[in-house]
Amino acid sequence: MSGPLWPRGLRSRLLVAFVVVTVLGAVVAAWSGAGTAGAALVASSEQRLTEALTGQIGAVTPGLAYPPDQGALERLRSAAGANTLVTYGSLRSADGVAADLVPDSLRTAVRTGNRMVTQRTTGGGEPWLLIGTPVMITAPDGARTPSGIEVYAARDLAGVEREIAGMARSAVVTAALTLPLAVLLALLAAGSVLRPVRDLRDTARRLAAGDLGARSNPRGADELADLTATVNEMAGSLQESMAALRRMQADARRFAADVSHELRTPLSTLTAVVEVLSMSADGMEPDARESAQLAITETRRLVTLVEELMEVSRFDAGTARLRVEDLDVAGAVRDCLRARGWSHRVELVAPGAVPARLDRRRVDVVVANLVGNALRHGEPPVRVVVAASGGEVLVEVTDSGPGLPEHVLPHVFDRFYKADAARTRTPDSGLGLALALENARLHGGDVEAGNRTGARGARFVLRLPRESGDR
Repeated sequence: MSGPLWPRGLRSRLLVAFVVVTVLGAVVAAWSGAGTAGAALVASSEQRLTEALTGQIGAVTPGLAYPPDQGALERLRSAAGANTLVTYGSLRSADGVAADLVPDSLRTAVRTGNRMVTQRTTGGGEPWLLIGTPVMITAPDGARTPSGIEVYAARDLAGVEREIAGMARSAVVTAALTLPLAVLLALLAAGSVLRPVRDLRDTARRLAAGDLGARSNPRGADELADLTATVNEMAGSLQESMAALRRMQADARRFAADVSHELRTPLSTLTAVVEVLSMSADGMEPDARESAQLAITETRRLVTLVEELMEVSRFDAGTARLRVEDLDVAGAVRDCLRARGWSHRVELVAPGAVPARLDRRRVDVVVANLVGNALRHGEPPVRVVVAASGGEVLVEVTDSGPGLPEHVLPHVFDRFYKADAARTRTPDSGLGLALALENARLHGGDVEAGNRTGARGARFVLRLPRESGDR
């Protein structure tokens, strides 16, 4: 059941349901009791009136002569009381409303059945009980035969109806008096039922807020207590799992940081050797030169990976800090492209100087990662647009490649994520975009990933505040 008028809260629904059921039960019980009492009162009144009429007739009939004359009928009618009709063949004696109220069907039932017949009817807006009975002649041997005299009496039931109406009113009053009691009982019942539910709600909120030690105390041995115990078990299992996960994450971060740190010294030595090898590679035999170039490429790739791992470990440890300075963002982007030899491959659109206070090194890292990603995975032309919008600096990087598939979009900033799992030997470590996002957020900015509207290609937008405080 639902609708605009039906209460939405569980407490309100319990109150309404409890009150409705209680009041309906009281109404049904009171009304049923009133109906039963009314029926019993009518039956009792009918029995009393028929017995009274029988006694009145029996007091006169022994002195009547048969066949009776008009005078005998008059005496019998007078003995039966007001509103009585007495007939014998064509003779009749009537008083009051009886002659008008007695229907032919009642007369036929009395005449053919030779027994007393009663019928309730309404006349003049009042309820009446019609009683029809034949007068029987008892022979010395006890045999009873009809005398042909018929007595019809109309008895007023208005008093009985008033008593029944009074009982109905009493039933309504009784049902009405149950309403405040039902509301009180509903409040008590709802409070006792909803208290454990509120406790569970509060516990769930604390768990959702990160307090994994939140628990509820089970009360009683009902279904709510079982539910509370189950929630506590679930919270305990979740707490243990999260603790284990945090330990594993801490171990993994510590391992990456330790390995990166330990690799710096041997990699520095190896880099120096590789640089010497690079200078002398031109004089080598073709096979040796190819092997040397491969060693140089892989060594540089390894150095880049270690540097990125160390940067990631600083973000994870919370030790990464900004060193802000007055910066022309357009000039910084231009320097980034020139330093990496990308100036002839990338179109830069900048309206002029775009001043801001940012960390130059970290802005360079973000732009290099976004442009490098476009050059590796997109298609030319690659365009970088630098603009200022209010208190923000926007750097938009677009390419003309196939764009980002829908299943890739949610994961482009995940660490070590590669859209094509088969491309494991690319220079891209899978950390570039993750580091770009971390550096942007360290400034209080963000990086958005998507596809160009109305054209092919991916679109990345770097948003940075023009005033980044030291962090």
